[in-house]
Amino acid sequence: MAIEVQMPKLGLTMQAGTIADWLVPDGTVVTPGTAVLLIATDKVETEWQVDEAGIIRHGGNVGDTYECGATVGWLLADGEEPPAIRSTPSPAAAQAPGSPATAARPAHRASTSTESFGGVASRGEHGRLLASPNARRVAAELGIPLEEIAGTGPAGRITSEDVESAVERGVGVSIGDGAAAAGSDRFVPLAARTAAERLGVDLATVRGSGPDGRVTRHDVYSAARSAGPDAGHGRAPALSLGEPVAGPRPGDSVPLTGVRGVIAERMHESLRSSAQLTLSIDVDMGRAVALRDQLEEIGPDELGTVPGFTDFVIAAAARALRRHPMANASIVGDSIEVLRDVNVGMAVAVDAGLIVPVVRAADELSLLDLAVESQRLATAARDGKLGLADLEGGTFSVSALGMFGVDFFTPVINPPNAAILGVGRIRDDVAWDGDIPVKATSMTLSLTWDHRILDGAPAADFAGTIRRYLEEPVRLLA
Repeated sequence: MAIEVQMPKLGLTMQAGTIADWLVPDGTVVTPGTAVLLIATDKVETEWQVDEAGIIRHGGNVGDTYECGATVGWLLADGEEPPAIRSTPSPAAAQAPGSPATAARPAHRASTSTESFGGVASRGEHGRLLASPNARRVAAELGIPLEEIAGTGPAGRITSEDVESAVERGVGVSIGDGAAAAGSDRFVPLAARTAAERLGVDLATVRGSGPDGRVTRHDVYSAARSAGPDAGHGRAPALSLGEPVAGPRPGDSVPLTGVRGVIAERMHESLRSSAQLTLSIDVDMGRAVALRDQLEEIGPDELGTVPGFTDFVIAAAARALRRHPMANASIVGDSIEVLRDVNVGMAVAVDAGLIVPVVRAADELSLLDLAVESQRLATAARDGKLGLADLEGGTFSVSALGMFGVDFFTPVINPPNAAILGVGRIRDDVAWDGDIPVKATSMTLSLTWDHRILDGAPAADFAGTIRRYLEEPVRLLA
């Protein structure tokens, strides 16, 4: 009997999903656990795998959007023909009740299968290289081209284990080219070396956390944060002009699909459907810097993790939202709904674009507890391991560009939120004690708010409350 492959409902708010790619060709024999679809939602891009064995037949088209429950393919027995596909791209009626159960479920991010499919990198129906999101991240971090790796996962899909095995065999890497520093024989991947050049970090002093002590990009970032004021306090890294920025080259055409397409649509809709204004406010970060230095001396072994300055801002914003509930609101129909929970989204840059995991009940967390949760979310986002529960329910967002030397910018509201806070770099500044100039440490916050919900005066008052918490940061520890 033919088994339907349906567009899954990955979360309570998901209404439809887009087929970003078919990961196996039409007519392929698949086994339980094979990832067959790459699905893009308005929050995340995820693989979808089958629970049953059979011959996969495509029904949905790459790039088309289908409502949850819509039939997008079939699993067939040998010699069986698929029924007519009744579903059409969204908008369309949801799948009728009583239809056969879906044969698919969310894929694990890294497969442990050892089945080989020819010993070369495999591609999906539309030319997409078959690799798990975690494998893509690991390969990018280690500077390994995926095209040179043989996948051992279902249908020849490359797993993170395949990437690490390739490094051990020396595939696509040069130990000499990857030396950490003169006189060192440690392999350092291209991504880590590039980060070190931009941040001015001496790789010979960096302790590696990767396999066999290999230095990763995140090790470089950690070293930069702890190296001293210039690196650890959000000042602009020293940029190298020797290498072009990785990515599309002049003349390339980049389709607005997948996560990039979702970001484009949501940001355009946000600006089109709301009345957005931005104000800036400077914060004296001297006490926050001193407190963070004290916490760093105590160390992560005792604290669990040392809060970053973005954690300070999230904690301050969450407490300010409780005092200014209209900033924690959404427009529903023809009314403003003031939300009960304070769930702060934190924008995280990933290879595919931008993703906003959510720190739930952020106003109820101490600074240290919030730092542990934000670190978990950021790591999961970069590893492609966020669940839908980590991405839903945000009531306010924080976006930081200070690590790029940015002082002020105009962040775009993440709908249906009422506001978003931009975080600039921490910089040396001058304050005045009467007629005497005094060295100070400052940071600029950029608050974008929806004027339909908040007027200018209450928006400025809200920003001022955030500033007061940051200038008295000990209150964030409770």
